[in-house]
Amino acid sequence: MFNKLLGLTLIAASASAQSDGFIFQPISSGHALPATQRDNHASTLVELKNGDILAAWFAGTKEGAPDVAIYSSRLHAGTWSAPAELARADKVACWNPALFHTKDGRLWLYYKYGTHPSTWLGARKFSTDEGLTWSPEEYLPEGILGPIKDKPLILPDGTIVSGSSVENGKWAAWIERSTDSGATWTKFGPITLPDAADIPDAGAIAAGKLVDTPTPDEPIHTKFYPPSRTTVGIIQPAVVSLGAHHFRFYARGHTKAARIAISDSLDDGKTWSPARLIALPNPNSGIDAVRLEDGRIVLIFNNSYNTRTPLNLAVSKDGEHFNVFKTLEDAPGQYSYPAIIQAANGDLLMTYSWHRETIKFLRVPLSEIPK
Repeated sequence: MFNKLLGLTLIAASASAQSDGFIFQPISSGHALPATQRDNHASTLVELKNGDILAAWFAGTKEGAPDVAIYSSRLHAGTWSAPAELARADKVACWNPALFHTKDGRLWLYYKYGTHPSTWLGARKFSTDEGLTWSPEEYLPEGILGPIKDKPLILPDGTIVSGSSVENGKWAAWIERSTDSGATWTKFGPITLPDAADIPDAGAIAAGKLVDTPTPDEPIHTKFYPPSRTTVGIIQPAVVSLGAHHFRFYARGHTKAARIAISDSLDDGKTWSPARLIALPNPNSGIDAVRLEDGRIVLIFNNSYNTRTPLNLAVSKDGEHFNVFKTLEDAPGQYSYPAIIQAANGDLLMTYSWHRETIKFLRVPLSEIPK
């Protein structure tokens, strides 16, 4: 069953003029390139000035292993290039790349390195030729990690408002802010979800009672990520503008409620409110958000309290109340850690981990987003 499903996916990918589908074939397909890695996760993408798409992710034998590096691929003329190594650390893993342009047009890659999220340090590279060549790595100041998973918000004056977080005991979100294209930084936090606000609804309570019981005859097992028994915290905020000076972030949580958390800033991201929960579930999995040109907010997330399937899109006019309008994946397994941007033509562009074996790219036309 697995091989048949895989074959259908590959046919669909090769037939699409937009190269929707796998960026590279996974080892399990039997058609992988020689340097393909076993574990591929935490992708990011950016639209380049000529309309090409550049994607990056971390890959290696397994998450956290010393051989894990940052890889990238470029979509040009309907074809993805073979994955190429973009960054590597000395004897420790690389994690969670983030690609974006600053106002001056420079293309940046920010990433983390270390043995565990609790020990991460931040690094970055830049390109002045849209990713054809890259600067040597630069190391961020102590206490600054850069965009922790999702792209930052770039303001009209060039200010960078970047969602960050720490996973050292209690989880907490932070906002790192730069008014000089990343030369210097200030930070605000910790931003946490109060224990009293972490109230599970009926869906979270039901999910917490389920038991993860793999069976030998399963072609693909769907791993459970049950709601937490305590309020561990929130991480990986995705920052958007709601208009004027009002910003909001949407964050992954490891909480009893197993729902997406939000926090607001009314002063261009300088200070932030305590976090609170919205109605959408979150199975302790990464999410991303984008504000469309018309002001609507689109979230890409796992619409589940305890599994990283299905993977869905939801849209909101006010950033608070969301309409789930599209299912991207709903088969057994894991479809996780998505990234989303709006292309110059208005389409939504997305990447995500497909069973952690490869990175998948999808394009959703603007016309398919409900008004």
